[in-house]
Amino acid sequence: MTDQPEYLDSRGGAPGVPPTERRPRRRRRPLLIAAGVVGLAVVGGGAWAAWSFFSSGAQPSEALPASTIAYVSVDLDPSGGQKIEALRTLKKFPALDDQLDLGTDDDLREWIFDKIQEESSECTDLDYGDDVEPWLGDRFAVAAVDSGGDSPSPIVVVQVSDDDKADAGLTKLRDCGGGSTEDGAWAIDDGWALIGEDQQTVDAVAAEAAQGSLADDADFQQWTGAAGDDGIVSMYAAPTAGQALADYVSDSFGELTGADPSLQSQMDQATEQLKDFKGAAATVRFDDGGLELEAAADAGSKGAIYTASDDGGEAVTSLPSGTAAAFGVGLDFQDGWLDRLLDPIAQEAGVSSDDLVATAQEELGIDLPQDVETLLGHSFAIAIDQDFDPSALDSASGPQDVTGVGVKILGDADAIDGVLDKVRTAAGGADAGLLDSDPGDGAVAVGPDPDYRRQLLEDGDLGDDDGFRKVVEHGDDASEILYVDVDAVTGWLSDSGAFGDDPDVADNLEPLAALGLSAWQEDDVSHVVLKVTTG
Repeated sequence: MTDQPEYLDSRGGAPGVPPTERRPRRRRRPLLIAAGVVGLAVVGGGAWAAWSFFSSGAQPSEALPASTIAYVSVDLDPSGGQKIEALRTLKKFPALDDQLDLGTDDDLREWIFDKIQEESSECTDLDYGDDVEPWLGDRFAVAAVDSGGDSPSPIVVVQVSDDDKADAGLTKLRDCGGGSTEDGAWAIDDGWALIGEDQQTVDAVAAEAAQGSLADDADFQQWTGAAGDDGIVSMYAAPTAGQALADYVSDSFGELTGADPSLQSQMDQATEQLKDFKGAAATVRFDDGGLELEAAADAGSKGAIYTASDDGGEAVTSLPSGTAAAFGVGLDFQDGWLDRLLDPIAQEAGVSSDDLVATAQEELGIDLPQDVETLLGHSFAIAIDQDFDPSALDSASGPQDVTGVGVKILGDADAIDGVLDKVRTAAGGADAGLLDSDPGDGAVAVGPDPDYRRQLLEDGDLGDDDGFRKVVEHGDDASEILYVDVDAVTGWLSDSGAFGDDPDVADNLEPLAALGLSAWQEDDVSHVVLKVTTG
C-alpha cells in the first residue's frame, strides 16, 4: 500500500488522510484568512504590489496540483536592494508616499494586516505579533483547481513558517469571526496552507499535489518561462482554462443567445476559439526604473481576420524623434477576412454580406477587399507631434486647422495614393483636408497638416530615442507598438486646465516619463510587454 502524506487540518485531532470519494459540494462562507489574502489586492492596490521586486525560493505552485486551471500568486519577499529601489520609485509620487508611510525595515505583511483589520468590524482582538507573524510567510496565491466537481474549486495558498502555529492561527482567525468548521477548511503540509470551502476538497487537492505539482507541469513551465523573469505577481492559465471558460459562457449565456441567431453565431465562434486555447502566463515586475507587465500566449487564432506581421514597428520607429504619441501595427490579412468581419454585422442588420460589400463600395468608391489591404500597406502608424496643441481643437473650424497629427503608411506609395484618390472623390470634399496625402519612397503621409506630412515622410529616429527604447521592447520586429511621452501629454493636460485648481493631480503625474506597449511573435508564441517608466 502506498504511503499517503499526512496533513494538519481544520477538524482537529489526528492528521487527516485525504478521502478518495467526492461528496456533494456546498456553498460556505469563505474563511476569514482567505478573504484577507484576496483582500490585500483591494486594500493595498498598486501600492503593495509596487513594493516588491524579483524573488526566488519556494513558490505556491509547488503546493498546487497539475490540474490547476488558473493561478495568480503574489510575492512579498524581495531582496533588500530591490526593496529600496521600489521605495525610491514610489516616493516620487506624493500620494503613494503618504499612503504607504513605509520604510525599508517595515514588515509589509503587518501593514496589510492592519489595513484589513481597519476595514473589518470583526477580529478586533487579534494581534499581528502574537497571532499572525509567528507563522505567516511571504508568498500567497489564489487558484482554480479541477477537483472533479461540476465547476473548479477555489483554493487559497498561504506560505507558512511553522505548520503547528499556522493551524492554531487559522483556527483563531476563523473562530474570531464567529465561524465554525463549516465555514472553510485547510490542510497544512511542508510550509504551505491550502484553504478552501470544505475539508474534503482541500484534502483531495493536497493529495493530488503530492502526486504531481503545478510547478512540475510542462505547460506551466513552458508558459511561465515564456513570460520572462519572476516578478511580484505571476499569473497562469492552463490549456484547460479555455474549455472551462467556454463551458461557463455556454451555460451562462446560452438561453440569452439561443433566440438570436446573430448572437448565437458569435458565441459559437467565441467558444470554439476558447476550446483551441493552448495556455498563457503573465508577470508583473520592476525593471530598469519602471514597472512592467509581460504576457505570453499561443500565437494561433482560429478564424482570425488578420495575423500581425513583424513590420508593425517599422512605421513607428521611423517617426520623428519629437513624437509625443504613436500607435503602429503590421497587418497580414488572412484569406476570407472580410467575410469573417462582415458576417456577424450582416446577420445583425438582417442583410447579406454581399449587400454590405456593395453598399460600402458604392459609398466609398473602392473595391473590397483589395483596396483596403492596399490602403493599410504592410505597416502604418498614427502619430501626434509634441507641438500638437489640443486646445486649438476648440477653435478649429475643421480638420484643416489641426496641426501635428498624421498617419504614416508603408507600402506601394502609388497604389496607396490611388486608393486615397478614390475615397477623396467619393467624399466630394467632405473630408475637409483630413485625407490629404503626400507620397514618398515606399511611404505615404496622410493628414491635414502639410508641414507634418513632410516630417512623417523623412526617415526619423524615434526608434533610437532613449525614452522610447526604455519602454518599447523588440521595436525593430514588433507587430504592434503603442508609445506615449507622458511628459508631453501631461503638459497638454496642464495647459488645457484639465487638472483644475488641484495641484496634487499634476504633482502625482509629474514623475511619469513614458509608457510603451509592444507585441511580437517568436516561435508561435505571442509576447506583449507594457512598461511605465519614471524620470
